[in-house]
Amino acid sequence: MPRPLFTPLVEALPATVPFVGPEALERRSGIAIKARLGANENNFGPAPSVIAAIANAAPDVWKYCDSESHELRGALAENLALMPEQILVGEGIDGLLGLTCRLFLAQGDKAVTSLGAYPTFSYHVAGFGGHLVPVPYKDDREDLQGLMAAVKKHRPKIVYLSNPDNPMGTWWHADAIVDFAKNIPDETVIILDEAYCETAPSDAVPPLGFALPNLLRYRTFSKVYGLAGQRIGYIFGESDVIAGFDRIRNHFGVNKIAQIAALAALKDRDYLGKVIDWTAAGRAEIARFTNELGLSPLPSGTNFVTVDCGRDAAYAQAILNGLAERGVFIRKPMAPGLDRCIRISVGTEKDLEIARAALADTLKALN
Repeated sequence: MPRPLFTPLVEALPATVPFVGPEALERRSGIAIKARLGANENNFGPAPSVIAAIANAAPDVWKYCDSESHELRGALAENLALMPEQILVGEGIDGLLGLTCRLFLAQGDKAVTSLGAYPTFSYHVAGFGGHLVPVPYKDDREDLQGLMAAVKKHRPKIVYLSNPDNPMGTWWHADAIVDFAKNIPDETVIILDEAYCETAPSDAVPPLGFALPNLLRYRTFSKVYGLAGQRIGYIFGESDVIAGFDRIRNHFGVNKIAQIAALAALKDRDYLGKVIDWTAAGRAEIARFTNELGLSPLPSGTNFVTVDCGRDAAYAQAILNGLAERGVFIRKPMAPGLDRCIRISVGTEKDLEIARAALADTLKALN
């Protein structure tokens, strides 16, 4: 039978999604995941104080959420030394990227990003009819000079940059990021994705006071705060630009429990410090055992380690497949030049023990 027609734009889009979730992979393969190390989650979980706050708030879920995230924005403003009107809370960075594309991209407009960078941005650009201009990585880092050249040539509406980077885990010094942003034309929106800023070297993150009218900085509660399942993140930038999101956002999209959990997580600085320390130790352990097994871990400022497998994309994919067959979920970069690598998220000691043993078995079987 005939079906209702999608818009011409949607009809032209490929039937793809940025990520296939681990649950879907588990259902497809029938293999239970023993170590979940592919989604860059915080396997240590949220703070006990956050779990208690969630439990205490559960009876009130019959109420709609605060559509302005007033209390959370106030706490974020205090932490960031900003005004609340300079902050937008949304459904994780993924949702916020979609709103940004909707706000600034008309059909046919261009957006510059790195080839192989976080795919959800590219997904949203395509979904709103934008034209993506990709710039290859250079030396396993996003190429700031290449991105700048593309911006000057194509005059895009948006340029996207993550620092530290996903999927490679590498980073630029804050001074380089500031210089890059200052030289972007005023009419181009700069998306600076700082999802991993808490685990980054201190000299990688621009000062909180660094602001430009066209600069938007994106952060999340999904990583060190352990709230990936709650879907909550935020943007900060110039108040006039932030106000534009109120015209299009889902005003009740950030659920009540997520707001309460994020507020509690923000207050528990002791636990945050512990997670940062645990993450650094986990990175060191992944680097140790992958190096011991003959692979080459890259330096990382994130909660994962990208590992150069030393051969081609097919070999790296074979390692990923071998780990999946042994119940270890990881991911890998897919862009040319990066696809020789795999990416392993930090996990608990038990997670990493399972991953090390499975990787050793996989490499033995392949070699």
